[in-house]
Amino acid sequence: MYMEQGNLVIRDATIADTELLCNWWNDGEVMAHAGFLEGLGITEQEVLTGLLTGTDSERKGRLILEIDGVPAGEMSYSAVSEHVAEMGIKICDSSQQNRGIGTRCLGMLIRYLFEAQGFHKIILDTNLKNTRAQHVYEKLGFRKIAVRKNAWADQHGELQTFIDYELTLAEWTQSP
Repeated sequence: MYMEQGNLVIRDATIADTELLCNWWNDGEVMAHAGFLEGLGITEQEVLTGLLTGTDSERKGRLILEIDGVPAGEMSYSAVSEHVAEMGIKICDSSQQNRGIGTRCLGMLIRYLFEAQGFHKIILDTNLKNTRAQHVYEKLGFRKIAVRKNAWADQHGELQTFIDYELTLAEWTQSP
């Protein structure tokens, strides 16, 4: 996959991105929003194997988000069922956060999943503490459908609560 909009590019992750992904996933600041305060503790070989075999977290698409030709984050999506996709995003370069880039990239991926891949619904979740992400998802039309209290414990044993969101094709096509 390759999508471009202005200075933004979303492209498939390649084996050349192994070190970059490994660095991001092992960075506690990048991964804290997901409850991995000390990063994933993953090796480059594990990242490479996931990219080569497609077993990378069972993701159908592992994507790199570039701004002005420089990698700044990652996105992913997978088929949950025939017509339902799950997606996620991380802006890993903190200097690029809070600039509307996540909203633009999510819009590009949503359009791709609905129009090119034929999904009818997209789901995602976020940590209750991640209010920035909640704002973005709701601005894009996602609806809160559930709150999973104390869904799992982070690396320090603190229970984490998550919010589940969904967006249907009908809702997307009706939005302004």
